[in-house]
Amino acid sequence: MTELFYYLEFPFVRYAFIVGTLIALCSSLLGVTLVLKRYSFIGDGLSHVAFGAMCVASVLHLVSDTLLVMPVTILCAILLLRTGKHAKVKGDAAIAMLSVGALAFGYMLMNVFSASANVSGDVCSTLFGSTSILTLTMTEVVICIVLSILVIGLFVLYYNRIFAVTFDEDFARCAGMNADGYNLLVAVIISVIIVLGMNLVGSLLISALVVFPALSATRLLDGYRRVVILSGLMSVICAVVGMLVSILGSTPVGSTIVMMDILMYGICTLAGRRRK
Repeated sequence: MTELFYYLEFPFVRYAFIVGTLIALCSSLLGVTLVLKRYSFIGDGLSHVAFGAMCVASVLHLVSDTLLVMPVTILCAILLLRTGKHAKVKGDAAIAMLSVGALAFGYMLMNVFSASANVSGDVCSTLFGSTSILTLTMTEVVICIVLSILVIGLFVLYYNRIFAVTFDEDFARCAGMNADGYNLLVAVIISVIIVLGMNLVGSLLISALVVFPALSATRLLDGYRRVVILSGLMSVICAVVGMLVSILGSTPVGSTIVMMDILMYGICTLAGRRRK
């Protein structure tokens, strides 16, 4: 405890806990919708797109990566959502192509137009979030807080409509709802969450924050609202515990948080079987 309080005296550690908690909460809210709609893989694909855009921003020496990464990721989310039945490349294939292509393109740029002596270290940090969460500035923290409040506010405001679109799009359309519009809203919010989460766990691991808490909650509870609340609670607990273990044990932040999520999923699976 003495060592922990010593580390908490540093502003960058407090920033990491604030940002980590907010990102974990936002990820879990929309994660339930993606899991139930079987769109879980879209988070992984968009995270690779964000990695490619971040590499471009790094090569161009932009002051803020978010100015390029956020619009590109949102645009790709919209394009993926628009791949309908008549598209030549179907949804899952389109996600795979975009995912692998963006990852390869970004890594190629980082090597060909290297602006750092340690390209491997930069790539590893971007992919796995090993140090980026501990190098946040006050401006980045404020941006994260504002966007997180926006994400939570939109989810609460359109909760009933997102619920309807999640379980039965046909019924939502018959009831006069713009199902395509709310699907688009979900895709845009997920894009924002992924860009924010890259600083926490990296682009390769961000989809774990979206999927694991939702899966863990569904092992214990029924009912959309209860699953969403429990998913958010579990996600925040795993993020906080993961960061504590990372600080005290000098382990990679992103990987440690994901390990906590996996452990939580295992516990919930066993508890669910025992309950049944």
